[in-house]
Amino acid sequence: MPKVATATGNQLKRLRDCMLDTKLVPQPLHAYIVPSADSHGSEYLAECDKRRAFISGFTGSAGTAIITQDHACLWTDGRYFLQATEEMDTHWTLMREGLPTTPKQATWLCQTLSTGSVVGVDPNLLSYNTWMPFKDQLESAGHKLIPVEKNLVDLVWDDKPSVACNPVVPLPLKFSGKSIKDKLTDIRSQMHEKNASLLVLTFLDEIAWFLNMRGSDIEYNPVFFSFVIIGEKEFTIFIDAKKFTPEVEAHLKTEADGEKFHIKDYNQIKTTLKDQLADLQGRVWICQDANYSLSSLVSSKIAVRENTPIQLMKAIKNPVEIQGMRNAHIKDAAALCCYFAWLEKNVSSGQITEISGADKLEQFRGMQEDFRGPSFDTISSVGPHGAIIHYKPTKDSDVPIRSDCIYLCDSGGQYRDGTTDVTRTLHFGTPTDYEKECFTRVLKGQIKLGTSIFPSKIRGNYLDSFARQYLWEVGLDYSHGTGHGIGAYLNVHEGPIEVSWRTTKEDPGLDVGMFISNEPGFYENGSFGIRIEDIVQIVPAQTKHNFNNRGFLTFETVTLVPIQTKMMMVDMLTTAEVEHINGYHQKCRDVVGPLLEKQGHKEAKEWLWRETEPICK
Repeated sequence: MPKVATATGNQLKRLRDCMLDTKLVPQPLHAYIVPSADSHGSEYLAECDKRRAFISGFTGSAGTAIITQDHACLWTDGRYFLQATEEMDTHWTLMREGLPTTPKQATWLCQTLSTGSVVGVDPNLLSYNTWMPFKDQLESAGHKLIPVEKNLVDLVWDDKPSVACNPVVPLPLKFSGKSIKDKLTDIRSQMHEKNASLLVLTFLDEIAWFLNMRGSDIEYNPVFFSFVIIGEKEFTIFIDAKKFTPEVEAHLKTEADGEKFHIKDYNQIKTTLKDQLADLQGRVWICQDANYSLSSLVSSKIAVRENTPIQLMKAIKNPVEIQGMRNAHIKDAAALCCYFAWLEKNVSSGQITEISGADKLEQFRGMQEDFRGPSFDTISSVGPHGAIIHYKPTKDSDVPIRSDCIYLCDSGGQYRDGTTDVTRTLHFGTPTDYEKECFTRVLKGQIKLGTSIFPSKIRGNYLDSFARQYLWEVGLDYSHGTGHGIGAYLNVHEGPIEVSWRTTKEDPGLDVGMFISNEPGFYENGSFGIRIEDIVQIVPAQTKHNFNNRGFLTFETVTLVPIQTKMMMVDMLTTAEVEHINGYHQKCRDVVGPLLEKQGHKEAKEWLWRETEPICK
């Protein structure tokens, strides 16, 4: 059944009225920006923060809406072009971000608005790094960008969900591997190098990692709403008082081990920061991607606007986190083997749908030790739905999983010892030669990237072309990045590293102990989607030489789920690629097989053995 676009005419009219009401805004607005963001720069949002989805009808995780009195435009990237087209009604224009013909948001405003126009945005939802160049470009064209602290979408969102206030739970050292006190020592050492007396933490995964605590205020992300200010001799946590339970207090006292800390209300962050700035000796370290409302309190003369030390500390897993991540992927592989074996056996019934399949997969994950829930919405997609890169099945779109087309399943789990993310593309019938060729080109690129050797600290964008090489040879490509960092029982997408055609100046480069995804794909609109995704650990490479004593690295795949050989066009594979695939499949048997046997999953183990039969060239 085709998806019905969300009607947005009423809320747009009410929002436009608010834009002109000087009781609500400092001055009448000619344009209003609605980012996909919360006050913490989160990628995934709590229901109460999904303002862009409410006003536009588009539910994807990335995008920005801009509303004028005459236009309503939505910018999003290639992952969501199809989804946005289906979800938005005729009041909206889709701006296909990343295409050469699509103007940037500020450029479009400069071209569209009359000279002297005023553009407003909630300063809590736009980063300092985004605000400043946006402001400069608008001002150069004779316009103004002003902060509107009262969010206008909230005023027209009648049934807006309330802010989540879920429990916070300590994460024991056997999972975190490092105490708060030890983390503080390392953090303050880096603060000292920058002459920073204060460090302001705004990203929720950084705070959860630093405090060795986890929450559930945002679905799939084990984080909790909070801010933290770290000083030279104490630190302050800004959090809802209901979360500060005796268990949390005992945890903080034990792990801080004599370090002084304070608990203040979540909403006191700005007033407290202002007070501390008044008596400050030294500089203030606040990430350039922190929200403008908070960042603007810190004068550029004393601000250190760089990635916080925690971003890199968190990306480079400690030995306990590394072992935990590997353990989590073994358990996750067992769950996926159970699911795919069950699906293969029952798909012919015609009763298993995209949603019921995803639910069954969660049940299999739930059987594994320390499972806490999915790490994102399972992308369980049949045929044409697979071409919607971040497809989420709904009651309206749900269809049976069939044996006459490709099935793409991208899913992940949150375990107390690690986070997983894996995609497998399968066909339960007979794939066409074209489908097999596309699959094989994606696979060749995935192997090329996964076996590459590269210098230490090189940025991921240098490696991106490896994954696309065999698609480019025949004029094919895909519109998403090739790899993202992944947290240790934290966010499934973790900065600051990535493998992409994009360049990110804050990217510190790849280093030993990091985990990143390897996920090339190909998508034929209206027909099918193909993606093969593994999580890989960055490890030292053994090379004959060591140019400039830099050190060279490579990847070790920690995902252990078979890649369907039926989808491979073996004649296209080199001898080395065949040996790689056979070696990988033998490792799946050796590592996952014993766990399936121990857990009594006989059919899943038999499936694993069938799917890992060596291929011959």
